[in-house]
Amino acid sequence: MPIGTTIWTTLTRTVEWLSQLARTYMKTYSRLYKEIISFENLIIAYKKARKGKTKKRYVIEFEKELFCNLMALHYELKYKTYKPKSLVNFVLGDPKTRKISKSDFRDRIIHHAIINVIGGIFEKGFIYDSCANQIGKGNLFALRRFDKFKKKITKNGLVAKNKFRDNNYVVGYCLKCDIKHYFEEVDHKILIDIIRRKIKDEKVIWLIRQVLENGAGKSGGGANAISQIRECLLEI
Repeated sequence: MPIGTTIWTTLTRTVEWLSQLARTYMKTYSRLYKEIISFENLIIAYKKARKGKTKKRYVIEFEKELFCNLMALHYELKYKTYKPKSLVNFVLGDPKTRKISKSDFRDRIIHHAIINVIGGIFEKGFIYDSCANQIGKGNLFALRRFDKFKKKITKNGLVAKNKFRDNNYVVGYCLKCDIKHYFEEVDHKILIDIIRRKIKDEKVIWLIRQVLENGAGKSGGGANAISQIRECLLEI
């Protein structure tokens, strides 16, 4: 086969491969709203929202009319009459003083319903070491990753002078920081623009706006599932 033909064939295959790769990473999603508001998804979301809180008074009250309450949410979403309830604000002092904004239980069900459907779409773009609201990536995972990077630094770092003349004293740095008023100052327009790159269902965008405009997630402690996902999206 002539060299020119070989080069052309290689270039053609490369372009096809790049096109396929682009389609994979630029894939968009529509018609997700029905999946979000389905009664089956709301039941799953309710179970996640109540986990570890079964003895809370607001959970007990909600469960007294469980079917009716879930159906009410379903129809509010279906006819786009859903409005989140006002947030409950309180102050925590451990480890530092900060204001927490807590969503109503019924609204937390909606948060989980949204994440159940769109969470996996965006998680593919997160870095491996992102632990925010990621299944299987809790405190233990984060500690193991930190330990791995710590060992990597101490293995390749410069030995620091010390009075013991010990070669185990290695120079290394770890940055621990927090962005002041991070959740309060997130630009919702930028966030929606990021979401629109993947989500083309305008009803889903409408629902996410309802959550954001209510101030859900505007807390230093990340009081709901939307908070962690939002933080990761802004890092993409």
